[in-house]
Amino acid sequence: MKWIDVYLQEVERRLPEKNREDILLEIRSTIEDMLPENSTEEEVKGVLQELGDPVKLAQGYSEKPMHLIGPRYYDTYISLIKMILPIAITISLITLVAENIIGSVDEGSLIMMILAIVGEGVWRVISVGVQVFFWITIIFALIERVDLGIDDEDLRSQRKKWRAEDLKKVAHVPKKRAISQWEVYGAFLWTAIWGTVYFHADQLLGIYENQGAGLTFVTPALNQDTLLSYWPGVVLVIGLEIALSLYKLLKKEWTKGLVWFNTVQEFLSIGIFVWIITNERLFQPAFINYIADLFGVNAAQVESGLTWRIAAIFIIFAVWNIIDGWVKYKKGTKKTKVSHELVK
Repeated sequence: MKWIDVYLQEVERRLPEKNREDILLEIRSTIEDMLPENSTEEEVKGVLQELGDPVKLAQGYSEKPMHLIGPRYYDTYISLIKMILPIAITISLITLVAENIIGSVDEGSLIMMILAIVGEGVWRVISVGVQVFFWITIIFALIERVDLGIDDEDLRSQRKKWRAEDLKKVAHVPKKRAISQWEVYGAFLWTAIWGTVYFHADQLLGIYENQGAGLTFVTPALNQDTLLSYWPGVVLVIGLEIALSLYKLLKKEWTKGLVWFNTVQEFLSIGIFVWIITNERLFQPAFINYIADLFGVNAAQVESGLTWRIAAIFIIFAVWNIIDGWVKYKKGTKKTKVSHELVK
């Protein structure tokens, strides 16, 4: 009949080619079983209405998703875009300012510099936004297709009617152990800022003086060549921090695996950055002499004092992060055990 043929046609053009004929025979057989003998046009339309939209019916038989980003990953996809986009824009703008801030800035050139930063900044923001959206979408589209089996199961479960019993499958996250999106966002942002400053230290960190006509960058504090000689270790730390932030985003709570990951990452960071800080060629001699003259002390004392003060501050913050992670995990674990005992 015409109604059935048109319906099957709509299903057919959306089916995988290798098993298309078998699926169409199955659907046609189902329709015929649902129809009485000598069925009327209204009865046919009623059966087709019961089967539903041919697009959705075909999707149920398809071996690949008919969407770019499906419901399983959509929330995470949007969350990552919201997190990474402002971070990427921040990095881009910091780099732009660093490229334009070096040297003397008189009143006339200051206006030109600001106009250049604003004009270039608009284009960089647009470019960064497009790049972030494009690459995150590509990554999630690939994940959607590689992790197909799990996604299909989730989609099928979403079609079922929700029951209170389904809550048994959802793990309860104690508040003490919960990781907020703001915490993850802060971790991403911090990694982006310090990584950008590290690779542009000679343009951002140093002595600035107001010499009446305008702001002057007197001398950089750090030797950029020395910093760049440690780039493999620094990139490793950045990669681990990003991986840790993504792990937090996925877990949403402090687990034993997460706190151990955090501990190893912090100890590795301590080792690498103390190694960098104690390099005797790290500080620019002109910067050390400037500070020594300013406070009337020996240059060697200034360099030694800066080295160990910076190292101590870094170690204190790293150890604090390790302890904080373990404390949150232990508190949440105790609360969970108490809850289970009360339930029993």
